[in-house]
Amino acid sequence: MPAALPVAEAGADVVAAEELAHLLGRGAPRAPDRDSLEAWGRAVGALLPRPATIALEGDLGAGKTTLVRALAQGLGVLDLEAVTSPTFALVHRYDAPRGPVVHVDLYRLKGPEELDALGWDELVDTSPVLLIEWPDRAANSLPRDTITIVLSHDPSEPGRRSLRVLAPAHR
Repeated sequence: MPAALPVAEAGADVVAAEELAHLLGRGAPRAPDRDSLEAWGRAVGALLPRPATIALEGDLGAGKTTLVRALAQGLGVLDLEAVTSPTFALVHRYDAPRGPVVHVDLYRLKGPEELDALGWDELVDTSPVLLIEWPDRAANSLPRDTITIVLSHDPSEPGRRSLRVLAPAHR
């Protein structure tokens, strides 16, 4: 049986969970510019529990990798320069104080059999934080508690994006 958290630590966990729920709900910017998207991503990353899976949906250039970089900063990733799109490598691992952050880009996958070659089940089962770009390529293999963030271009303002957060129960 795991040891009980001290009352102060348990209270801090409840507050962090409430803050994260707010950020993922009404606190999510609906039409962020780059600065507000990054600030929101850093705040979410700082409060994200382990394990956690975030799926990032959106067209090319919608800001998925920008948001991953901000989440990584909030998660405490030590080398932010290393946080780039893993389009060709498919998987990047970044060191962070509370465990590695795994960033996967599934854009180039052609079918579910390629998930097996990637070691998908192990990535899902062992990654403290898993950030997935192009999650539709693994739609039937995402963990149930995946948080989905949808980014799209705002046609009326080129510098802004539309952002929607889908809680796991609403996917």
